[in-house]
Amino acid sequence: MANKTRIGVLTGGGDCPGLNAVIRAVVQKGIKQYDYEFVGFRDGWKGPLEGLTMELNLKNTQGILSQGGTILGSSRTNPFKIEGGVEKIKENLTKFGIDALVAIGGEDTLGVATKLDALGVKVVGVPKTIDNDLNNTDYTFGFDTSVNIAVEAIDRLHTTAQSHHRALVVEVMGRHAGWIALHSGMAGDATVTLIPEVKFSIEKVASWVKSRFDQGIAPILVVAEGAIPANGDMVTKDQTLDAFGHVKLSGVGEWVASEVEKRTGIETRTVVLGHIQRGGSPTAFDRVLGTRFGLEAITAIHDNDLGKMVALHGTKIERVPLISATGELKVVKPELYAEAEVFFG
Repeated sequence: MANKTRIGVLTGGGDCPGLNAVIRAVVQKGIKQYDYEFVGFRDGWKGPLEGLTMELNLKNTQGILSQGGTILGSSRTNPFKIEGGVEKIKENLTKFGIDALVAIGGEDTLGVATKLDALGVKVVGVPKTIDNDLNNTDYTFGFDTSVNIAVEAIDRLHTTAQSHHRALVVEVMGRHAGWIALHSGMAGDATVTLIPEVKFSIEKVASWVKSRFDQGIAPILVVAEGAIPANGDMVTKDQTLDAFGHVKLSGVGEWVASEVEKRTGIETRTVVLGHIQRGGSPTAFDRVLGTRFGLEAITAIHDNDLGKMVALHGTKIERVPLISATGELKVVKPELYAEAEVFFG
């Protein structure tokens, strides 16, 4: 009897609501329609690097659709920064009899997948990031959940800010792209939204806050962690880098709050949502999007259409070259930000 086709699956980078929806769809369709076998690699690229695996089957992928996080675990391991890392991955893929790999991740994870594809590893990518900054797809799963979590927090903060006659700064995730800030600021009726793509004048921000306060409304400011003042640099927590060379961001919210209070005399507090935006159960939108991505990813492998990423274009799931997802970041365009600016102050 011929050996069954064996597919590897991994999830890399920051955890994200909807990852389990993708895993479930890949495995369920792969087994039921194509009679494939599945090997789950644990903890991102660390799995194929160190041979950390778990079986994926119909039973252990049932009931995971609504779970946040990832049953496979994740990490920010970069095999290209480890001596002999790529060779070790190739060895382990051969050792476990892997015919093709489904890599579910964001810019860094899919960047590694793109390089491995060029080196002959058979791989299909699935775009995951709460930041929504991967190119050549309208949305990534996890983004909708993250925005909804932020908006719920902002709605709650409106009432406490109003009760205490103070301003509140809400710092949300978004290192280089302000999608979460833009959407949650607009949906949450923010006094002002600050994004990394457009440097801001703290004087103008303070005047918008004063204007809103003078109308008898407690101001809410939504600030992306990567937002940059016009006369300054990005605010960082410290100078240490992760495996992909990213600095740790934190502090712009505190800085904005302090400067606004100094300029307006209005008591201003900060709330950093941080990892709360990543956690918990995915929204219906992200469950459906993750599921559709997973179904198309395993179909692409069955069609031997490799080196591709599945993407959302309009309402269709399509396949695009892996390199097109990570070649450049998808950032907020000025005309979109201009829509939000109408409501500032």
